[in-house]
Amino acid sequence: MKIIYHCFGGTHSSVTAAAFHLGMLPSDRTPRAEDLQAIPFFDTRDSRDHGNIALMGIDGQGNEIYFVGQRGSPQILENIIHGLARQFDIPPQDYKLVNVMYKVNLSMRLGGYMSRRFKWIYPGRPLVTWGTIHACRNIINLVRRVKAGEK
Repeated sequence: MKIIYHCFGGTHSSVTAAAFHLGMLPSDRTPRAEDLQAIPFFDTRDSRDHGNIALMGIDGQGNEIYFVGQRGSPQILENIIHGLARQFDIPPQDYKLVNVMYKVNLSMRLGGYMSRRFKWIYPGRPLVTWGTIHACRNIINLVRRVKAGEK
């Protein structure tokens, strides 16, 4: 199965969810700032990367784990993916789209905007990292539901 985590920019919450899914981050404790900043792609992608689905890795069950930024248009992304799947006869059970946007908090939005849009790495990155740490429990719970086969 292909599991695609998506959020606004594809650089914070979707990357964090993919990292939790793959065991790159501890799910038994709150990650530290340095744990998050060590994740590949965390706070590095920009608007040119929106819509580009990237492979993060393959989990222990052989599922391909992806992430993507959807510019605040999750329904458009989902319509395109579902439409392509129908056109290419890809069964719905072969892929799963997971919207991580509703797990994002204000600190993540502000920090991400400052860091990625304005290139104000400081103070943007520390703020988005702090916000991500505070959103981790919700992101972990979402990933657990995905792994258990729920949406």
